[in-house]
Amino acid sequence: MIRAARPDIAGPSDLHLHSNHSDGTESPTEVVRQANAHGIRTLALTDHDRTTGWDEAGDAAVALGMTFLPGIELSARHDWRSVHVLGYLFDPDSPELVAETGRIREDRIGRAERIVRSIGRDYDLTWDDVLAQTAPGATVGRPHIADALVARGIVADRTAAFRGILHPRTGYYEPHYAPDPLTAVRLITGAGGVAVIAHPATSGRERMMPVPYLERLIDEGLGGLEIDHRENTTAGKRMLRDIAARHDLIVTGSSDYHGSGKPNLPGENTTSDEMVTRIIDRATGSEPRRP
Repeated sequence: MIRAARPDIAGPSDLHLHSNHSDGTESPTEVVRQANAHGIRTLALTDHDRTTGWDEAGDAAVALGMTFLPGIELSARHDWRSVHVLGYLFDPDSPELVAETGRIREDRIGRAERIVRSIGRDYDLTWDDVLAQTAPGATVGRPHIADALVARGIVADRTAAFRGILHPRTGYYEPHYAPDPLTAVRLITGAGGVAVIAHPATSGRERMMPVPYLERLIDEGLGGLEIDHRENTTAGKRMLRDIAARHDLIVTGSSDYHGSGKPNLPGENTTSDEMVTRIIDRATGSEPRRP
């Protein structure tokens, strides 16, 4: 059954944006302002493995007459694949989720230090250089290392850093702890949230999770798939739309905005009012912020 959009949900809606509380370059307030300037009326802040930007982003959104959906992008791993699980409207105080995100962040810091030590043996880069590129309270990650490499004049921009020094094949790569996607989905849904796999088809079918495993996630409560994303391949999108139709999944489209850290712009992909309504109706962990 197709549900009518609520009158208080008005698009365009962008449900995947990052602030400097993770690897974006702007404050939550500035992220909201940028989204508003690009015509977005409903947005979600989905910083990696943390919820510390919710209050600031929510206040900024309400002040601008926008609707704010609290969110997160939870790190996960399936075999060798990095999988990101977006979570919406969950309880941020869920003890299980708080413990898991804390473990992920703590290991990210140790991993970043190992990467910097390794790079520092070949390039003029120190841990202090990286901290200078990191907002207070944010978890240090590879994007901050990339920004430090740019600031030191070693590379031209983040893209060059990830294609060169920070590429896994260069030898500086270090893994970090991440739960399997099944655990991530269970944590989000257990906290009353809605779980959506972020950009599941970024590099073709060989990089996607096997369909049987994806269907297992659906059986365990996965709510949707982020299909309209600049990094999903055309063939991957077709496959994902077929899976979403067969299982009546929520389908989202988002920018994955990171400020100046990526070329992505707010609203370059959006989510329909109907799908936003389905997320809100399904969630029980927290409420949207509205004017």
